[in-house]
Amino acid sequence: MSGGRLTDAFGRTLRDLRISITDRCNFRCLYCLPETEEAADFYRREGSGNPKPIHHAWKPRSHFLSYEEIERVARIAVEKGITKIRLTGGEPLLRRDVPVLVGKLAALPIEDLALTTNGFQFVQHGRELRMAGLQRVSFSLDSLDRENFKKLTGRDGLLEVLDAIRQARELGFAPVKVNAVIIRHLNDHEIEILGEFARAEHLNFRFIEFMPLDSGRAWQKDHVVTGREILSRLRARFDLVPADREHPAATAKRWRFADGSAEIGLITPVSEPFCGHCNRLRLTADGKIRTCLFSLREHDIKPLLRSDAADEVIADWLAGVVLQKEERHHIGESEFEQPDRTMSAIGG
Repeated sequence: MSGGRLTDAFGRTLRDLRISITDRCNFRCLYCLPETEEAADFYRREGSGNPKPIHHAWKPRSHFLSYEEIERVARIAVEKGITKIRLTGGEPLLRRDVPVLVGKLAALPIEDLALTTNGFQFVQHGRELRMAGLQRVSFSLDSLDRENFKKLTGRDGLLEVLDAIRQARELGFAPVKVNAVIIRHLNDHEIEILGEFARAEHLNFRFIEFMPLDSGRAWQKDHVVTGREILSRLRARFDLVPADREHPAATAKRWRFADGSAEIGLITPVSEPFCGHCNRLRLTADGKIRTCLFSLREHDIKPLLRSDAADEVIADWLAGVVLQKEERHHIGESEFEQPDRTMSAIGG
């Protein structure tokens, strides 16, 4: 196989592969698939256009890569220097036999194998995922108020997500990470409440700025609560100590609670982009390589996988794609154009 790492035209070496295994989701989060009347009402109040719910058309299952095809891409990528793999969706646990895929990927020589989930079905699968070799798990939790949770996600699922977080800790996943997307006038009043939850439950809690990846294309910058504002409010309430950055390509700026093991992270792609150190590559469920979350172009690897192409050919093709990785996104700039696909179809 061709040697060398996956290095782009700007000198960034890619180490992190995000693999979406389905575009389907059982939530309808306002910042991704805002297909509920509650979402329409929010955007109508905010003057963001698109007052009618938009219904997403799922791709047929035949378009998805098989687990064997996913494993092959992952293996080739690992041989080219990828050291971390994260499984995403849609909601990945909607796909059958996810522990089977986890077992295949856990056998690769990687440093980290993680899963991002909304947690709604995690309790049924958590133990099997752990036994298959999953090392870490991240949950989405945008509200601790049951009604507000339903407004944000389109589903009355708060209790299930809280049970999932507890089970993950009991199963020995460490650290347990929890993510919240903060949207002004919707859940920004819960910032301190979520911070207290993180402290009490000894979690690694990530506050994420609202990004323009919703299917309704109703995002406005006024909806964004910046990481700086979130941090200011948290520091006014809690004694937070700066934590070292995990590595230059880490997305979160980290703070520790002085009285315990919990941690706060701020992910600020809108107000303080971290593109200069980005080391991530994405594989969509239908076999497209994306070099940036906000890419306007995708690269189809599926024809190579379903032909007689040798591993060396695919490796060289992948290296060529990485050379086309964008220098940065353009959120907030006049030339910014939102990708055609939502977060659910791209993979987190």
